[in-house]
Amino acid sequence: MSPAIPDPDRADRPADRPGPPLPGPRPAARPGHPTDVPAAVPVDPGPGDPDPAGAAADPAAGPAYPADQDPASVDPSALTTSPDDEPAGPVRRRMALAAGVVLTLTASGILLGLLWVALAPGTPVVRTADGAVYAEPQPEQPIAADGWFSLLGLGFGALAALGLWFLLRRHRGPLGLFAATVGCLGAAVVAWRLGRTIGLGTYERLLTSAPVGERFDKPVDLRAGGVDVYFGLLPVPYGDLLLPAFAAAVTYTLLAGWSRWPSLRPEPVEVSWVPAVPSAPATAPEPPGPDAAAPPRG
Repeated sequence: MSPAIPDPDRADRPADRPGPPLPGPRPAARPGHPTDVPAAVPVDPGPGDPDPAGAAADPAAGPAYPADQDPASVDPSALTTSPDDEPAGPVRRRMALAAGVVLTLTASGILLGLLWVALAPGTPVVRTADGAVYAEPQPEQPIAADGWFSLLGLGFGALAALGLWFLLRRHRGPLGLFAATVGCLGAAVVAWRLGRTIGLGTYERLLTSAPVGERFDKPVDLRAGGVDVYFGLLPVPYGDLLLPAFAAAVTYTLLAGWSRWPSLRPEPVEVSWVPAVPSAPATAPEPPGPDAAAPPRG
């Protein structure tokens, strides 16, 4: 045999100079020999193969995807579960909702009027032959009635705007601002008309039937607010009646200005949808067997 061709059966090969194994079938493993245990070789899983053992996905890399699905074809917005990412609905439905909000706020003016009557003091008057006059030269009760109505109206408008902002978060926008403003204006008119009506019948009866010199209270009323009628048909509120609507408009506008979402509605949080790529386990090089052929000499 030529000396340039290695002989795998030569016994004179030095043991301290092992060479790389030649291509070809490996020798049969001998039982009990530690060097003949086959090393683990990473296998590339096919399109339909399950994840190999030991190649668990990294939870920080993103959600798992089926092996037969292209990640580029997945819509990232479908990975969110926020209940506020749905469309607000048709325009007709939003208009009906705004009308319902206006009617609800206007009807809540009844509670505002009752609260105003309970807190604002009545003005004491004295019955004379010419009618009723103030019992005091400069009474403070009419000013207190205006003050109470102003404070209650400002608080009512701010609370109404906050309630609409948080309860109807899917319908935030110019339509919500319009509904809050108009509804609070209607509530102010209802509260004023109801407050000045409570006790008015008793007051008018005492004006005609009470003896001269008798003292009684005049119902609450506004001196710096009311409704003017233009052209005989157009009622226009003014003064204290505008404060609830003013507070609602300012509060709603400030909430919109401080909102972190450009659409004013809560937007879905973006999540990472990059699929996890299993990394191959690092394996140490296989030591050469005792029967491996030596490299060529020469």
